[in-house]
Amino acid sequence: MASKPGILTNWPWKPLGSFKWVILAPWVVHSTYSFIVNEPKEKDLSYLLIFPYMMVRMLHDQIWITLSRYRTAKGKNRIVDKGIEFEQVDRESNWDDQILFNGLIFYIGHMTIPESCNLPIWRTNGVIITTLLHVGPVEFLYYWLHRALHHHFLYSRYHSHHHSSIVTEPITSVIHPFAEHIAYFVLFAIPLYTTVITETASIASFAGYLAYIDFMNNMGHCNFECIPNFIFTIFPFLKYIMYTPSFHSLHHTQFRTNYSLFMPIYDYIYGTIDKNTDTTYEISLKKEEDSIHVVHLTHLTTPESVYHLRLGFASFASRPLLLSSKFYHYFMWPFTLWSVLITWFYAQTFVVERNSFKNFNLQSWVIPRFHVQYLFKWQRETLNKYIEEAILQAEMSKVKVLSLGLLNQGEKLNKNGELYIKNYPQLKIKIVDGSSLVVAIVLNSIPKETSEVLLCSKLTKVSFAIVNALCERGTKITTMYNDDYAYLQSRLSSESKKNLVFPGSYATKIWLVGEQFNEAEQKKAPKGSMFIPFTQFPPKKLRKDCFYHTTPAMITPLSLVNVHSCEDWLPRRVMSAWRVAGILHALEGWNVNECGDNMFSIHKVWEASLQHGFRPLKINHVASILN
Repeated sequence: MASKPGILTNWPWKPLGSFKWVILAPWVVHSTYSFIVNEPKEKDLSYLLIFPYMMVRMLHDQIWITLSRYRTAKGKNRIVDKGIEFEQVDRESNWDDQILFNGLIFYIGHMTIPESCNLPIWRTNGVIITTLLHVGPVEFLYYWLHRALHHHFLYSRYHSHHHSSIVTEPITSVIHPFAEHIAYFVLFAIPLYTTVITETASIASFAGYLAYIDFMNNMGHCNFECIPNFIFTIFPFLKYIMYTPSFHSLHHTQFRTNYSLFMPIYDYIYGTIDKNTDTTYEISLKKEEDSIHVVHLTHLTTPESVYHLRLGFASFASRPLLLSSKFYHYFMWPFTLWSVLITWFYAQTFVVERNSFKNFNLQSWVIPRFHVQYLFKWQRETLNKYIEEAILQAEMSKVKVLSLGLLNQGEKLNKNGELYIKNYPQLKIKIVDGSSLVVAIVLNSIPKETSEVLLCSKLTKVSFAIVNALCERGTKITTMYNDDYAYLQSRLSSESKKNLVFPGSYATKIWLVGEQFNEAEQKKAPKGSMFIPFTQFPPKKLRKDCFYHTTPAMITPLSLVNVHSCEDWLPRRVMSAWRVAGILHALEGWNVNECGDNMFSIHKVWEASLQHGFRPLKINHVASILN
């Protein structure tokens, strides 16, 4: 929002929220119906293609979003190194309003301008006219309109909304108040309307011109330099008629230079070219990939989770992932199936996110495999191959610590990461499964006054450590399974054994839950019970009269920057214990592996997390974020 919002700031369909596209429904239905029932000579292809082309434009924009986020996460040719936050993602979540607006105008134009009907696919003269009118009037008028928008009166009421984004993403290009978009459309309509009234318009000239505008807008705001230097060496005059991402990035950092739309010639003519334009361009081209200190290795969860990655839909990624399907997932099943096939046949671990914290560069890598694939024994060899390759790649990149997220660690899969240490004993990189911090977080999530807890899970490295710590501080541990009771009796000290209760009762209100926690057990819990998971995946929420804690996680300090996507189902600015543990190992320089049966000091890792600004996540905090 601008600092002093003026009239026509908001889009008129803002009250409709996610249902705003229903505005176009009558025209979409009518264009489809008329094309089907009309005689061949009366079929209007240009009318029919308006809505499909709007969808193509959205796909084009999404490709740029994904490409930009991927390239900026790796760091090569990145222009501005600062990060973005959730506030910017929220502000730019309505980027499709501009496409909806264009579609609405085109439908109205088709109804009111007879010459806009039944356009041919191609007319050479129309393409030439469109090109000349853009190079001349459109670029010239835009330059002076843009300078006017930087006058204090208009800037404070309108254009400051766009410049709220210092670090740009492709969709930043269309984030303007409604009034600005009206002015821009009037400019861009000059070539389009001229070709219509002169009967030289064609489907190709319309589609090509809009594609050119979208491409140049997205490229100019992508925040990585993608125009190779040899182009300007071979064709020196191109620097005056084609801008670069670094050229427009300077406009967002300096504000009073580089006003041109796509052709810098007017900045050269009127003396508003930034003196650092060439230098910034050269520096950006030479910039190498970031030197990474910590890598968190995770994987996909559900087929729909690909949309919630940082490289997916920006607005989806900025909200916690819901493991249950939403209605819009059913409409996207063709794309979901396509993405599943790609991950199946052409799978390669990829970078999805970068963060910075106390001079340390952090990255998250994703193995393109889903939760269900980790459950099959025949998939273990393939999964271990991907994890092993990621570790070796991180080793080559001189990464200090790699933390294993979600199911990339497991007793049956790789002995909690120990398999890779045994296979490659010369590794300098440290493998961290985060078990000590998980235990610390769970122990500190249990209310201090608790005298008894119920354990509903198979015994693992983590669950045994939790039970042992609770018994040592005098808390009773109830278990419902004879095998678990016998195992604990054989492992615990004689003093700790006194705090084991078997057979137990479901009346206990504090439940420690793991992988084996099922619906039948959940229904037996008394009203007001608290379920505290200590595994990677949360239990299914069946009870409205009980409290569900998140999976082990911590709130990140504000000094951890470039956080603008949620980690799986966790709230904003919250990281899983496994991810935080890797960061802490690097910050503290502990230089030890935490995998296999080895567990780092629970007290030491907890104290380190608090000293570095991480904070425990309380149930009331989760509720305030999600509601």
